Amino acid sequence: MDLSDPSSRHELAKRMAELARDFAAPRSLDQVLADVTTAAVQLIPAADIAGVLLIKGGGEFESLADTDGLVAQLDKLQTDFGEGPCHDAALKQTIVRTDDLRDEPRWPRYAPAAVERGVLSSLSFKLYTAERTAGALNLFSFRPDAWDTEAETVGTVFAAHAAAAIMASHHGRHMQSALSTRDRIGQAKGIIMERYGVDELRAFDLLRRLSQESQVKLIDIAQRVIDTRGDN
Repeated sequence: MDLSDPSSRHELAKRMAELARDFAAPRSLDQVLADVTTAAVQLIPAADIAGVLLIKGGGEFESLADTDGLVAQLDKLQTDFGEGPCHDAALKQTIVRTDDLRDEPRWPRYAPAAVERGVLSSLSFKLYTAERTAGALNLFSFRPDAWDTEAETVGTVFAAHAAAAIMASHHGRHMQSALSTRDRIGQAKGIIMERYGVDELRAFDLLRRLSQESQVKLIDIAQRVIDTRGDN
């Protein structure tokens, strides 16, 4: 993509607006990220395939939104070897670029394995995520010397959208969990109010004191009360 070309800038802006609207729509994280990686391949000429690699707090690796099954293979190689551009971008650097994997000293095991699979260059962008989850948006090319400054610029924009989608997903899960907790505590309070003829404040105070005395989380105490709803 030539960013000096007005039509290219317009197309990029149009796709970015579409991705931004996705966040407001009831779509899954996988669907949004799939749109990001698909658009990256379409709008960055040198990018033949793309995907997102997440590394969770426990060291668990997860491949998402691959545009081709080869991306998952490359992610697994990096997981097995503990080295590679996606690995470095997610955990260490902001942008990791390699112009020719046939002459790449940074990853002595990964680079030859990638070349065997036809991948000659890659461009990875760190995703700033939450909850001790590291991530990278990864672009791969079947030819060497594929990348320029414009590719890095456009890729950085796509990476920002991918990171925003991941963080929005985390926020949504937190909100859902919070609502579920509130509902269960409310159910437990209602049961206690009906069973013992007390008001809402007294019912919540009873739940709180039971939690403190037993050193059990309030939500777990509430669930126990709900579970005994049918008991005489």
